[in-house]
Amino acid sequence: MIKEFFRRKLLPYVDTLKSHPNLQFLGHLLHDPNLWHINRHSLSNGMAVGLFAAIIPLPFQMLWAAILSIIFRGNLPLAVVLVWLTNPITVPPLYYVSYHLGAIMMNLDAKKVDFSFSSNWLSSTWWVETLGAIWEPWLLGLMTIAILSALIGYLTVQWLWRLHVVLSWRHRQKNRSLTEKPPTSSQ
Repeated sequence: MIKEFFRRKLLPYVDTLKSHPNLQFLGHLLHDPNLWHINRHSLSNGMAVGLFAAIIPLPFQMLWAAILSIIFRGNLPLAVVLVWLTNPITVPPLYYVSYHLGAIMMNLDAKKVDFSFSSNWLSSTWWVETLGAIWEPWLLGLMTIAILSALIGYLTVQWLWRLHVVLSWRHRQKNRSLTEKPPTSSQ
């Protein structure tokens, strides 16, 4: 059941990703069957890699997710799909929280960042001045959130898989005990 959920609801088709033009430089590495299997270990690793790559502010996050998935032998489709958790709607609150978390971790007072959509905001000087003042706590917060979310994602998949196995096992034992006939005593 859990395999079918991931296969049908969450993951893109394997052939689509294998033939994606931006991933062709990986060549034969894409044909490792462990990158495409749906099992506890590959999904856990794919979840961790995807969440980590989604939060790190690098360009080409899907590419980084694919490379990390190959290195850590995680489910590549899941890792690539999870990168889309960060988007123009989710990035501003993530960056805000990560800056404040980093400031707390570094024992700094959080600076107020003046933000308004204007020509000044679009200029490169605003970005240099603002990021120059807050980049250390911001990156510390981002790395902390990325590592924690990867760890939580990994453990969650491991736990859900284990829970599914235990519940399936109990269900089978219950069905088996209902279908068995009690032994007849012959004297």
